[in-house]
Amino acid sequence: MSEKNYSKEEFVKFWIKKSDESLSAAEDELKAGRLSFTVNRIYYACFYIVSALLLQKGLKFKKHSGVKASLHRNLIKRGLIDEKEGRFYNKLFEARQRGDYIEFVHFEKEQVEEWLQQANEFVKAVRALIK
Repeated sequence: MSEKNYSKEEFVKFWIKKSDESLSAAEDELKAGRLSFTVNRIYYACFYIVSALLLQKGLKFKKHSGVKASLHRNLIKRGLIDEKEGRFYNKLFEARQRGDYIEFVHFEKEQVEEWLQQANEFVKAVRALIK
């Protein structure tokens, strides 16, 4: 099926589901001790939920950098999301890049556990903004 056969609401629900699945996968990866994969899934949970909110507002991006820029421009600067959440998203963006593309990157378990907790809160907060 082509994209044109789906409504905006269906796409928003799709990205919400992907966010939920990514959080669940992050928990599984953490239990298995695969910290780099945990960071990847944590980031994607946040990326997907932000994408859902932006899409609901009529904004769609092809690149991760576009989603990140729009998060700051359209959500944080307008007071919909706290600046500390933006800093957290930026931190995850960079950590995911390092974990996916740089050899021998090591993450501390305690830090990753904290990020997972923060991601759960982040996703909950952004989800509350989706109507």
